Amino acid sequence: MSQKITAAITSIGGYVPEDKLTNADLMKMVDTNEEWIRTRTGIEERRIQKTRGKATSDMCAEAVRELCQKRGISPEEIDCLIVGTVTPDMFFPSTANLVCDKVGAKNAWGFDLAAACSGFLYSLTTGTALIESGRCRKVVVVGSDKMSSIVDYSDRTTCIIFGDGAGAVLLEPNTEGFGVLDSILRSDGTGAHYLHMKAGGSLKPASFETVAAKQHFIYQEGQAVFKFAVKGMADVSAELLEKNNLSGEDIAWLVPHQANKRIIDATAKRMGLSHDKVMINIDRYGNTTSGTIPLCLWDWENQLKKGDNLVFAAFGGGFTWGATLVKWAYDGHYDSQLAHR
Repeated sequence: MSQKITAAITSIGGYVPEDKLTNADLMKMVDTNEEWIRTRTGIEERRIQKTRGKATSDMCAEAVRELCQKRGISPEEIDCLIVGTVTPDMFFPSTANLVCDKVGAKNAWGFDLAAACSGFLYSLTTGTALIESGRCRKVVVVGSDKMSSIVDYSDRTTCIIFGDGAGAVLLEPNTEGFGVLDSILRSDGTGAHYLHMKAGGSLKPASFETVAAKQHFIYQEGQAVFKFAVKGMADVSAELLEKNNLSGEDIAWLVPHQANKRIIDATAKRMGLSHDKVMINIDRYGNTTSGTIPLCLWDWENQLKKGDNLVFAAFGGGFTWGATLVKWAYDGHYDSQLAHR
């Protein structure tokens, strides 16, 4: 009888741009203040990709290169590369195609997956299926967004929230029970009304009128999204624990999408988790959309222990949401080269 194959995370890479946009900087741009931003979102600063000619694929490439270096593999060994993003370099070719070219992943096929802030979870579940089926042996899953490219910096309701960044994980087959154990994913298209980008697609192609009306930026009805997100992310995380006969005591870390500190706190409370079991870096990076969960893993890698139970949870525009249970496959290590973070 053959052993069950699971998809284990065996390496992590990450990248955030050097340029910072602080709350003090935003106070000079829009009518807001430090305390209002911090108490409502938990954000103190975000990273912004300001270098001319640099896009989402460039951030992804940096994360993938680091991932390969840490694992000691060549990019040519990658079988498939999936990029979760809503800010692709262009409609086509896919950002994944561009990343493969930039890192030298000559033997990989790849594609983009759009699920807003749930993009990494959707991509991880897809990559997991490729490993479990035996079709691929090395799948790289990247979550990355250059949100600054679709943020209106005169809109104080959205410009305070978002930042730029990329995180990547390597999935490999495992027969010892480590890796992605379960996922519950949801979507509800009625949520499109509350969080979307009005123009740029086939419904409203770019025109003088759409540009003048600022319809190529994020549109969000914050209160409605907040209510849906709190319920959706907390409910699905609790459902995942119940489905797998686990309680908060069995979980080493909650790795939540970094949308809002209050949403994160509500999810942890619903799961019965203390604050010291929750990964939070929204204060330094803001909401990087698809990038938040892998960037948390990147920041906390040296604290992760083999056998730790982790729950990834996210909620995004669409609406999309979900939770994933992972049994960690290796002891994290401190890398002095990454100490600048």
